[in-house]
Amino acid sequence: MGCGVTVANASVYALPVRGNIVGALEAVTTHRDDTLLDIGRFYDLGYNQVTAANPGVNPWLPGQASKVVIPAEYILPPKPWTGIIVDIPARRIYYFPVNDRVVYTYPVGVFLPGWKEALTDTRIIAKFKMPAWNVPKNIHAWFEKKFHMDIPWYWPPGPENPMGELAMETGLSGIFIHGTYHPWGVGMRASQGCFQMFPENVAQLFPMVPVGTPVRIIDQPNLVGVRDGQVYLQSYKPMHAYHKKGIPELQRAVVTIKSFMERNRIEERIDWGMVRRIVTEHNTVALPIGVGAPSYATLSAALPATPYAYAPYGPSANGAAVPPPLPLASAADQEHLHVQVTFPDQKP
Repeated sequence: MGCGVTVANASVYALPVRGNIVGALEAVTTHRDDTLLDIGRFYDLGYNQVTAANPGVNPWLPGQASKVVIPAEYILPPKPWTGIIVDIPARRIYYFPVNDRVVYTYPVGVFLPGWKEALTDTRIIAKFKMPAWNVPKNIHAWFEKKFHMDIPWYWPPGPENPMGELAMETGLSGIFIHGTYHPWGVGMRASQGCFQMFPENVAQLFPMVPVGTPVRIIDQPNLVGVRDGQVYLQSYKPMHAYHKKGIPELQRAVVTIKSFMERNRIEERIDWGMVRRIVTEHNTVALPIGVGAPSYATLSAALPATPYAYAPYGPSANGAAVPPPLPLASAADQEHLHVQVTFPDQKP
């Protein structure tokens, strides 16, 4: 820190003694050169999270002194909390180390429309540094049909390899958890089945995960949790590939909430109108849903915001390598960082 550079804290949280929610909402104010993608990457958020939590904010040009919510509050996936869990609609990966009561969580890129990942249990069967990539026939054919591109059948290790610099192979044929040479696709639907991570995130995860670690791939667009006696709902846009039977999304959410409350013997009165809004908006934020709980607009408006003081990632962060620590924003930008945030119950 003495040299004026820093990186964001890793998304690691102590497991709750009670309940199943970790983290907290935060907010920052922008300077003129920021993008939501830069801010999201700094806080280990994918594109889907940081944009959905900030409706009406331009992802590429938030503008000077815009308030940006950091939705770094997570309802953990259903137990057992062991090994790696990938929640596809959330586009997040969770890692529960064997001997520590903590969870690491990172954003991932998931499969493109027209592809589909199996919802199943598997394991990490191998790990590779500087992997090469032998392109499967179906992926080669897809590029040829969709883009009229004859891509190479073999990609050697290096900065242009779509697998990035680190890869963990699962027991599913051709499916890896790996870095990427296109990190700005993290949090999007950007792969043919693999799970793509920011280079700096996979660099942290890779050495912690031993071969043999269990991997569970789930579809949980609506996560229900409890913290301090309050029931919360976190809603992500569902993946149509898993929901073709036509069951209304709100109905699925209601069943999930009622089942959770019954299992945990919770009798809180639920604001079903708020549930409807959360499920409709898919803002990716964990929100209380009891009768009398504040709306997202009220909660986000009341969050105190601190200046986001770091320069954009820049061209050096566009590839597969771990980017250097972010420098502070320029002196000219920092002159404009200290903005006043007005709370709902205060006058400017």
